[in-house]
Amino acid sequence: MGSVYFLAPTLVAIVISMLIVRAGAIALMMTGMSYEIAKFQALSAFSGTGFTTREAERVVSNAKRRKIVSWLMILGNAGIVTVIVATTSSFAKAKGLEVGVNVLVLLAGLVLILFIARHATLVRHWESFAQGRLARLKIFEDDTPVDELLHITEGYGVLRIQLLEGSSLIGQNLSEINAGLQHSLVLGIERDKDWLPMPRLTRKLMEDDFLVIYGKLEELGERFGSRA
Repeated sequence: MGSVYFLAPTLVAIVISMLIVRAGAIALMMTGMSYEIAKFQALSAFSGTGFTTREAERVVSNAKRRKIVSWLMILGNAGIVTVIVATTSSFAKAKGLEVGVNVLVLLAGLVLILFIARHATLVRHWESFAQGRLARLKIFEDDTPVDELLHITEGYGVLRIQLLEGSSLIGQNLSEINAGLQHSLVLGIERDKDWLPMPRLTRKLMEDDFLVIYGKLEELGERFGSRA
């Protein structure tokens, strides 16, 4: 049964890989990408898939994003090697019934990891923590270039929403706002006379805030048209 213990590094490596991909997505989002696109590009870089899309071209044309993707590729290669070595070691040492036990343990571990990955509260806490840590890095000190952030094409634009008394958005945090947006990005919040750029996902909205969002106008209209 000693071969089962070799599965522990495999499961730990998978969990760490999942956390790295999420942190990479937050890092890309902080450069001006929408959350959904950032998640896809982070997973693509980490796994070495390398999809050729318009978003991928915008990644390689931006110095900050190239650095983030480069680290994701390096860490991804290390993580994949760790998983392969640990898994093969476990099954190579297994004999008879141990093979079946190893399979069951591996499947149970993967199901548990999937449950954790789908737990919205845990994911939000990790993303908020990652965003706070990443914001301190030198790579994010400079402002994102305007031509990258406001790459306005047909059907896209910037929406400024005032949260009046009674708005259902009051009290929500930005992670809840982002959850329903696929082609949009919260640029910041105007509060009194202050401008809060790229606020943390845990930031809660208050009455009389102005929420500034860039994205697909049709999507923004459907989401916020009657709620602000």
